[in-house]
Amino acid sequence: MPRSPLSLAALATVAIPGLDAFDVRRPANAGGDVDTAVVIDAQGRRWVVRAPVSPGAGAALEAETALLELLAEHVAGGRVPFTAPRPAGFAHLPEGGRAVVHREVPGQPLHIEALRAGPGLAASLGRALAALHELPVELVENAGLPTYDAAAYRARRLAEVDEAARTGKVPPALLRRWEERLEDVTLWRFRPTVVHGDLSAEHVLTDGDTVTGILAWGDTQVADPADDLAWLVVAAPEDAVESILEAYQLRRTEMVDPHLLDRALLAGELALARWLLYGVRSRDESVVADAVEMLQELDEHTREPVSEPSLA
Repeated sequence: MPRSPLSLAALATVAIPGLDAFDVRRPANAGGDVDTAVVIDAQGRRWVVRAPVSPGAGAALEAETALLELLAEHVAGGRVPFTAPRPAGFAHLPEGGRAVVHREVPGQPLHIEALRAGPGLAASLGRALAALHELPVELVENAGLPTYDAAAYRARRLAEVDEAARTGKVPPALLRRWEERLEDVTLWRFRPTVVHGDLSAEHVLTDGDTVTGILAWGDTQVADPADDLAWLVVAAPEDAVESILEAYQLRRTEMVDPHLLDRALLAGELALARWLLYGVRSRDESVVADAVEMLQELDEHTREPVSEPSLA
């Protein structure tokens, strides 16, 4: 049973000595493996308290917390142009594990459909992602989070496609499309970087002109940087994507990755396979039906047109 906002506020007062909780609110996107609340103190400062609901969630929260503590030095030093949550205090839970409290990161969730081409928010987003991908991979390694080289990550994607194929719910032409791209080793010659792993509009905060913060670092790993671009190339306006990628490439110090966009597009497609697998594993027929419908739409959209036979 989820903890009440009042119980989470009590944990915050334990974690932050002197915190005088004036109000507490459940965030709009609350739920999952971590109970979350926003506590407002008597000075109007806003604090986020997070408490795991299971031992597994507790271990994941500890790994994320370790990463955020290491990341704080890079944020403070201006090496990334955004803010991330910085753990400020902890409260031990009776059942084991800890709740973690941090100041709320300023900004509003990104409105991806409102992105426009040019030097504004789209370019800021590109620079923010590039700076993220320029972080030293030791941050992830020292936090005990996953690391992959290019070959291992490609093998992981192949395994996902094989598992999706065994459901019998992926259109055959779409499977062939994915297999061809995964077997083309030239696409998979990339230098692994720090990857956020769960970027979405609600996890990227802005002030309307620039990116102010990035949240939800629990899926961070060393892997394919294209994964962090997939959600943008799929959903953002096309001219805004061009501005994002241009600013991204200018900010990166590595050589240009000629197949970055190809892998980002593929990662966007494979997200549907993972959604299908989630539905199958959790036996949620509504998720399975939703995934099957989207896979069929993608198949129709990407299928090569059949040429008409010419008449002699």
